[in-house]
Amino acid sequence: MTDLQTLLDEREITQTLSRLTRILDKRDWDSLDTVFAEDLTFNYGLGERAGTKELRENLSGFLANCGPTMHLLGSPLVEADGDTARTEVYGLARHQGAGERGHLYFDTAGVWIDQWERRADGWRIVRRDIAPLVMQGDPAALGSDALPETVSK
Repeated sequence: MTDLQTLLDEREITQTLSRLTRILDKRDWDSLDTVFAEDLTFNYGLGERAGTKELRENLSGFLANCGPTMHLLGSPLVEADGDTARTEVYGLARHQGAGERGHLYFDTAGVWIDQWERRADGWRIVRRDIAPLVMQGDPAALGSDALPETVSK
């Protein structure tokens, strides 16, 4: 039987993931520390990286030069156990081109796999891996060279 604290933890984690989608779509990079631990490690498909500074550079490299985006999450699986947790969430992101590229779009779908720790300031992601499943459209919508060469061809 699940206890009340576990249910509250799962809700807080799910709410934090939802907040992250808005942070990404608003390009609110200063709020990344409300979701990620400063000492996190991550892999968004460009190799292993560490720290929130690297994460900010990675995310802004994908999003800074494209138009509007919408990140959607679904089918969350949350397994909280004391001060640690693991989540798997389906992610779908629509990236619209900006300016002359406004007619272009690039969609990505995959699984966000996160390891969490309860910290003094709340639940934070300490490890993130993105497992891409589908990429469709024109990566030029991003207006950058952020994607690996094998994806952009």
